[in-house]
Amino acid sequence: MTFEYTPQGVCSIKMIFEIEGNIIKDLKIIGGCPGNTVGVSMLVKGRTVEEVINMLKGIPCGGKTTSCPDQISHALLEYKEKYL
Repeated sequence: MTFEYTPQGVCSIKMIFEIEGNIIKDLKIIGGCPGNTVGVSMLVKGRTVEEVINMLKGIPCGGKTTSCPDQISHALLEYKEKYL
């Protein structure tokens, strides 16, 4: 299924997930730092929702209390609440 999330407090403006059951098949991040967002997207593919939440939750960016990786964990928590 396709799941879209609008991140808060970061440079990226949209995250589009393809998730089958509990496995992340694809992630496209619109906006943000291209090298980082593409790299993180590649690293989450094939992992479970819980694994990615545990791996990325709480990562800050500079002086911010959140980051694109942290926002991925927020998105997946929302997905988990709604669909798992």
